[in-house]
Amino acid sequence: MSTITTPIPTVAAPYVRSRSGASFTVAARATARRTILQFFRTPQVLLLATIQSAFVLFLFRYIFGGAIDTIGPVPYVDFLVPGYLATTFLWNGMSSAAGIAEDSSSGVHDRLRSLPIPRTAVMVGRSLADMALTSWGLLATTLLGFAVGFRTHASPGAVVAAFALILAAGYALTWVFITLGLVARNAQAAQSMAFLLVMPLTFVSSAYVPSHSLPGWMQPVADHQPITPLVNAVRSLMLGGTDAAGLGHTTTYWVAVSLGWWAAITAVFAGLAVSRFARTR
Repeated sequence: MSTITTPIPTVAAPYVRSRSGASFTVAARATARRTILQFFRTPQVLLLATIQSAFVLFLFRYIFGGAIDTIGPVPYVDFLVPGYLATTFLWNGMSSAAGIAEDSSSGVHDRLRSLPIPRTAVMVGRSLADMALTSWGLLATTLLGFAVGFRTHASPGAVVAAFALILAAGYALTWVFITLGLVARNAQAAQSMAFLLVMPLTFVSSAYVPSHSLPGWMQPVADHQPITPLVNAVRSLMLGGTDAAGLGHTTTYWVAVSLGWWAAITAVFAGLAVSRFARTR
């Protein structure tokens, strides 16, 4: 007698579409790493930015400094270097705008949009990478500032606070340059747009000369833009107070005003950058 065994049919598991993707942290870290590697593959970008910072600082120190000995109670070199350090991210950040525009026009951003990752993370990763890379310019410029004769007259804590304030401003400005790069159609346009932003912000301010020495119609512009409070705060922190720096108000006042500016700029331009990146070109 034989037994007939009937096979049990196999039921395939229902197909479930995976909705998982990289987390915010993983996506931001990967984007930052890609940007940093991209810069290291083109070291000319970092080198030229450092040379540009050195050239401009030498220009002001030894050409303008030859005609200006002191500004109030402060030797010109001590007046100049804190202001120049405060504007370092403006000069070095122009390449960030061009890099963003190049990624947009070459299709890199289209590829990133197609991946299952948070789009905000892409922009945050890019901002952190640009911030880290342009911080190299701040370090190089600081060492150069001491080489050309700058000497701080404040406590180590105040100097650290000054650099922390510069870094906060630099991060806010990184979002501004990212937004410009996303709006521009190509790297050349982004570079030009960034230059048109950097020039008035740096020169129509108290970075290189006191704002009260500017023409009367220009003084309100200089006093009510974000670079002047930053420069005044950094100068006051590095030189030992507003009296030593020849400024009005208090150091706390200038720090608070500056932080308010950079918090608002970060909020506005981070939102604009993420919104623009989310759109297809």
